[in-house]
Amino acid sequence: MNEIRDTPSVHAQLAEAPWRTSTRSQTSNCVEVASLRTGPAAVALRDSKDRGGPVLLFDRAGWLGFIAGAKNGQFGLG
Repeated sequence: MNEIRDTPSVHAQLAEAPWRTSTRSQTSNCVEVASLRTGPAAVALRDSKDRGGPVLLFDRAGWLGFIAGAKNGQFGLG
């Protein structure tokens, strides 16, 4: 896994990012995603119930891998 450094530039982008809630989200299980403008992080993901909490940062390849894993049930609870 590639590490994306937490920098003031990343924080500024997160504050200004156009966050979108997944259309698949339920009332209590929501995630938000945002595309970032520049830098090594291309996509950010956070819990909509804790908008000031941790954010997962993905480069393009990491995001595509995460989406593929989610579609294949890699992260399922059962």
